[in-house]
Amino acid sequence: MGSKFYDFKYLKGDLTGGLVAGVVALPLALAFGVQSGLGAIAGLYGAIAVGIFAAIFGGTATQASGPTGPMTVVAAALVAAAIELSGSLEAAMPIIVITFLLGGIFQIIFGLINIAGYVKYFPYPVVSGFMSGVGLIIIILQLFPFAGLSSAKSTWLVIQDLPRLFTDFNWQALALGALTVLIYYVFPYITKSIPSALVALIIASLVGYFLKWDVPIIGEIPSGLPSLQINGFSSIDSSAYSLIVEYALVLAVLGSIDSLLTSVIADNMTKTKHNSNRELIGQGIGNSIAAFIGGIPGAGATKGTVVNINAGGRTRLSGTVHGLFLLGVLLGLGSLAANIPLCVLAGLLIPIGFKIIDTKGLKHLLIVPKADAIVLIIVLLITTFGSLIQAVGIGLLLASLLFMKRASDIGEKGMEVGTIAGFDGEKPWQDEIEFYEAYKDKVYIKHLYGPLFFGFTSHFQDEIANIPKQIKVLIIRMDRVPYIDQSGLYALENVVLDLEKRGIQVLLTALQEQPKDMLVSIDIVPDLISEEHIFIDINDAFDYIKNILSIKFQ
Repeated sequence: MGSKFYDFKYLKGDLTGGLVAGVVALPLALAFGVQSGLGAIAGLYGAIAVGIFAAIFGGTATQASGPTGPMTVVAAALVAAAIELSGSLEAAMPIIVITFLLGGIFQIIFGLINIAGYVKYFPYPVVSGFMSGVGLIIIILQLFPFAGLSSAKSTWLVIQDLPRLFTDFNWQALALGALTVLIYYVFPYITKSIPSALVALIIASLVGYFLKWDVPIIGEIPSGLPSLQINGFSSIDSSAYSLIVEYALVLAVLGSIDSLLTSVIADNMTKTKHNSNRELIGQGIGNSIAAFIGGIPGAGATKGTVVNINAGGRTRLSGTVHGLFLLGVLLGLGSLAANIPLCVLAGLLIPIGFKIIDTKGLKHLLIVPKADAIVLIIVLLITTFGSLIQAVGIGLLLASLLFMKRASDIGEKGMEVGTIAGFDGEKPWQDEIEFYEAYKDKVYIKHLYGPLFFGFTSHFQDEIANIPKQIKVLIIRMDRVPYIDQSGLYALENVVLDLEKRGIQVLLTALQEQPKDMLVSIDIVPDLISEEHIFIDINDAFDYIKNILSIKFQ
């Protein structure tokens, strides 16, 4: 049963997925709200507005959106800067609201002018360094709340204040925080049907409540529908304009990257294709409405999206239900949430901070090209202890300059992208013609020209993803690839993993020294591509296919 607007066969899965995603989002929304400096209620308002409206207007059917770690870190930095400029939170609210609103408007504009097509060109070391820095910020800023103490608003001030952590800590808060972390990690071994974050929140809060432990709590949470934050805009001083534009742009760019990465994960799980531009418009609408009701901005939440899909969510109704569930919580359970200890929220956020840190990128720091490692470390340090805005800008500038230096050192001509023989119109090379005619329905040959670097990786992955199902073997000709950077390494790794799932064998030919050293150093060779699938000459690869794999083609 269904209609052109909705297929009711998905109704049960959408309701279940939305409810489960809402349950997962609840404790995190409260925690992110507290971390932002605007209070738990701001996290809940943001989760409701972004959750409902990004689902309705977005371009990813199964996306569950709401406050995320990276967005909250930027929001918290804005709140601190606005208070410093205005003198108090109340005086700073017009600046905060207009920045959140402008960030949402920028996202809508990004969607309208197809900025999503350029987001994918961010170099891996810049994204990795930024995300790891955000994870460290979350961990560092929660150290003092975890111990029942008030915290400085910047990471550097927290580091300077560390001795107080060991002399003034509240042992009851530490015990509740440790209990929260323990349940968070251990409960999934008992069952994964109930979100461990929610179980940890409830059990640790009840322990503190019934034992009457003296620990800081969230405090009073307003009940009922939020009021519109539309006053005081005219009183904003002109000195705040640059602050507003800078943070609005960072929120828009970061929210777009965060959401589109989650959309790709949703695509992989549901075997669908999201609409990137529509997704940015939906996120922008959600963030704009969140700003008007005093909520913090959000993005596509990976954890919520994954549990939504796993629980049966298949259409945008699931994301809407997730937001409506949180609205029901706001209207009915606000008084109960007031008793949640801040150390318990810290116990939820610290593991999230560790999850955000890109351990893969950090693990390979001594292996990847030194220039990539330097960019990653610089972006990480500036993000953690300096300016989030400067971190991204400096990272992109460094990555671009270093690539230009590499390109000139290599002295390669013709940096154009090769295409797949027999797939999109390119004719096979002279030494491929005979083999191509015999095996063109089973084997593809990918020609690469020039360095495999961050500016090409997205196009490379898109081309490979479009290989038809009947293909059994992909040969990647590396004759003219003198260099591969960190983005290229991970793009090639993802391509091989995806093709492996589809039953397509990948062969490499004519690997030059630097690319081969990189592939071996991070174990793509031999873990993903065995040595017997790497050939010095293209004819050796042809002979291998004819002699060893021919049985598969019969």
